[in-house]
Amino acid sequence: MRFLCVSDIHGHAAALRAVLREAEGYGFDQLIACGDLCFPGPEPLEVWKILVQHRALCTQGVGDRALAAIDPEKLSATGEAERARIDRLRKAHRELGDIIVTRLGQLPPIARLPIESGHTLLVVHGSPADPTEPFDINMSDEEMLALLGDEPGDIIVCGGSHVPFDRSVADVRIVNVGSVGEAPAGDHASATLITTSQLGIQVEQITVPLPAPAAP
Repeated sequence: MRFLCVSDIHGHAAALRAVLREAEGYGFDQLIACGDLCFPGPEPLEVWKILVQHRALCTQGVGDRALAAIDPEKLSATGEAERARIDRLRKAHRELGDIIVTRLGQLPPIARLPIESGHTLLVVHGSPADPTEPFDINMSDEEMLALLGDEPGDIIVCGGSHVPFDRSVADVRIVNVGSVGEAPAGDHASATLITTSQLGIQVEQITVPLPAPAAP
C-alpha cells in the first residue's frame, strides 16, 4: 500500500495539483491530508473538490476548526492586516457554503490506520497529545516525547510546522510531511510517500517546484 501524505494546503489548489501530478509518476493508493486544508489561500472550494475527488482521508487542522467555528460577520478589524484576513474568511465561507464548512468542523482530529506489517499509522495535524500543537524539527527528544500522548501508534504522520522531517523517538517514527501551500521558502510544495508492506515501511519525502506567482 502506498500513501500520498500532504498537509497544510491552505487553499492553494494549484500547489495541490502540482503535487498530485508529481505523485502520479510514483503511483499511490490512498491520499491522506493532515489538516489546514482550505484557508487562507485563494481557492478553498477547489481544494475541497480535489480532496473529495481523490477520496482523501482528512484530519482536522487548526485552520479547519477555526473556519467552522468563527462567524466572520461577527468580527471587526482594528487594522488593515486584520481586515484583509476577515475578508479572506468571508470569501472562504461564501465559496465553501454552510455544508462544507460544517464538514470541516466535523473532521476527526486523529485517525488511525492499521497497515500490513501489523503497525498502526496515526494521522494528526499537530501531535497525538494535542492535535493543535505540532512537532517541530528543532525540538529535543524530550519535547517530542511530551507530545506523543498515551497511544501514539507506531508511525505518526503529521503537519502543522510546514517543515518536513523523518525522526524516531522512543520507538515511534514521526513523519512530518511538510506543507503543500505554505512551505517556508514559498517556491515549492512538500509531500511524503509512505509505502507499507509485510516487510516494513518506506518513507520518501518529495519536493515539487512551483512556478513563481504572476506579477501584479
